[in-house]
Amino acid sequence: MTNADPSAEQRQSIDSLAVRQQQIVTRSQLLAAGFDDMHMYRQTRRGRWQRVLPATYALVTGTLTDEQRLIAAVLYVGRSGQLTGPAALRWYGFRYAPKTPETQLIVPHDTRRASAGHVRVCRTLSLDDRARDGGLYQVCSPARAVVDTSRDLRDLRMVRAIVAEAIQRSYTDLRALDEEVVRAGRSRTALVRRAFQEVVQGTRSAPEAELRACLSNSRLLPEIIWNPRLLGPDRSSLPTPDGYLADAAIALEVDSQEFHFAPADWHRTMDRHNELSRHGLLILHFPPAQIRREPHRVRQIVEDAYRSRRGFGARCGVLLGGAPATAESDKRGPFLTPGS
Repeated sequence: MTNADPSAEQRQSIDSLAVRQQQIVTRSQLLAAGFDDMHMYRQTRRGRWQRVLPATYALVTGTLTDEQRLIAAVLYVGRSGQLTGPAALRWYGFRYAPKTPETQLIVPHDTRRASAGHVRVCRTLSLDDRARDGGLYQVCSPARAVVDTSRDLRDLRMVRAIVAEAIQRSYTDLRALDEEVVRAGRSRTALVRRAFQEVVQGTRSAPEAELRACLSNSRLLPEIIWNPRLLGPDRSSLPTPDGYLADAAIALEVDSQEFHFAPADWHRTMDRHNELSRHGLLILHFPPAQIRREPHRVRQIVEDAYRSRRGFGARCGVLLGGAPATAESDKRGPFLTPGS
């Protein structure tokens, strides 16, 4: 086309498409609607449009929304691309998704498209057959997004947080996550394998995993029961502590300030503490920051309490109810759905 000004019909055609795609269009779509390259150049030069990615335009000015950036990324890569990584975690609502401006997509291995701008293209031999429909794009399943994100991280705390949140907030289950870890093989999966194993063994949060690692080096402490099911003398259910030293009647709790700002949350924590205390348990509380910064002091506190309780011959009427608790109706933490 060589006309300087698009016709009203052409404008209506592209306007209708732009509305469906939140004002993001590709060069091929513009050409198909009758616009030529010179018109695209003039519009961007005058500041009426903006070039977001190669051959991808926003028909608006200003900062794009996250959704517009996702749409632009998929239109640039092609319909076969699937959103994964941190952007996919944010799409699902993960609170602990890494903050990065990058948008990662996986594409079939034979796709000829390079990374550009905010888009990172990753070729794969196996697309996600459990991807979700996001309307204008496909989003990898939570399990795939968790593993893909974790493979690019070097911080075990962050990987633990993502894996624990995925399970605790029911974004995915252990079976699906296990399948994705196996699929990924040994390539950059050491951290996610470790975090996954901790969850399988009963750890329910990143700070809890850190406490577990901290106390595992103790030569004094016996095996700690994590997230045990406790019963009172009348066989009634008691609140579930994070860890429990049965022969000294010591309960371990990891307390996050995130859930103590509201009065109701503070009272809930106190009620749990009092309920365990009235049955003779000693409750030791540790904030996540202390576990990270002073692991030796935390271990010393637990060892001293254990030595003291054992020396006094502490006894209580609390019974172990078998398998670790699975219901968290009495408990809230940084990886539990509010109100669960």
